[in-house]
Amino acid sequence: MKAPEMKATMVSGTPVIGISLMFSSPQLVEMVAELGFDWILFDCEHGSIDLSNLEVMAIAAKAAGITCIARPPSNSPIDIMQVMDRGVDGVQVPHIKSKEEAEAAVASVKFHPLGNRGLAMGTRPSNYGIGTNLDEYSKISNSQSIVVLQIEDQEAIENLDEILSAENVDVFFVGPSDLSQSLGYPGKANEPPVSTAISQIFRSIITKGLTPGTASSEKHMVKAKSEGCVYLYTHMNNLLNFGAESYL
Repeated sequence: MKAPEMKATMVSGTPVIGISLMFSSPQLVEMVAELGFDWILFDCEHGSIDLSNLEVMAIAAKAAGITCIARPPSNSPIDIMQVMDRGVDGVQVPHIKSKEEAEAAVASVKFHPLGNRGLAMGTRPSNYGIGTNLDEYSKISNSQSIVVLQIEDQEAIENLDEILSAENVDVFFVGPSDLSQSLGYPGKANEPPVSTAISQIFRSIITKGLTPGTASSEKHMVKAKSEGCVYLYTHMNNLLNFGAESYL
């Protein structure tokens, strides 16, 4: 599934299912596409993927016809710009705690007039400047790039309504692990105080006509879908563990 189709699918309310990779393997990118997943997340925040690895994996994703999203190391403009310039289709930005941070993240993804991302001639997504009209390229990028913002802190819950008012955001993503830690229950996303907060966030997102997402193991996928999540993924290690247990 390519990025424009993925955006349209999410808007229709149909779930798109992905896999997260924390280490470099263009071969696994190809396998994820062949297995029928809709998209793939390259985790540059927690994993070992550097910018050179990321570009190679983005090339593999494009060749395989699968949407690729990168989670940058932070929500800083330079981190966001650098992963976008490697040729990924969008970003999943961690630790958005305020409307100002939400708007800054969007501005780092989008070119003028929607943002202030640096426009460079020689990057891979601009076809290395070969036969490229930068004005046309910036318009296409603005329309097709995917922006996912992570809500995973107590402060973000306190500022939720303001964060949800940010424009040009495709998905508001609830990060269960960091949110559980922020709420005082590290690693216990299913504890009632945490699970209740997550459900309330989902309801707030949906009530405003916006798109929610989260990470979910196979055990909790049905629940996440029932709560309205359409942007869903699990980690490659979870998939391997599930498959190994079934096989053995």
